[in-house]
Amino acid sequence: MTTNQLKQRTKNFSLMIIDLVEKLPNSISTKVVANQIVRSGASVGANYRAVCRARSDREFVSKMNIVLEEADETLFWIEIIIEKQWFDKLELDSIWKEGNELTAIFVSTLKTVNNRINQK
Repeated sequence: MTTNQLKQRTKNFSLMIIDLVEKLPNSISTKVVANQIVRSGASVGANYRAVCRARSDREFVSKMNIVLEEADETLFWIEIIIEKQWFDKLELDSIWKEGNELTAIFVSTLKTVNNRINQK
């Protein structure tokens, strides 16, 4: 997968999260969760763009760790939404799957770059 393809994919994930938040029921607790998930979910795409501008492997790793953390936090909030039954689990399958696939890509990329750094 190219850098531009992953940029688009992370942006699409951010948009999926924003669309999800727009459909959440209106209550105090959903507003709190909506705020948290939109921040973490949208930051996956935004922070991945910063990764692409890294000037060194170490900077790349630092920025990619932020992306990974935000993706994982987004998955946490999706779990909360599922467990609160604000959406049917089937409705969230595509977002859940994409979040997990992106997380796996980020972990794999970090392992590769960390191995390269450690071999120097």
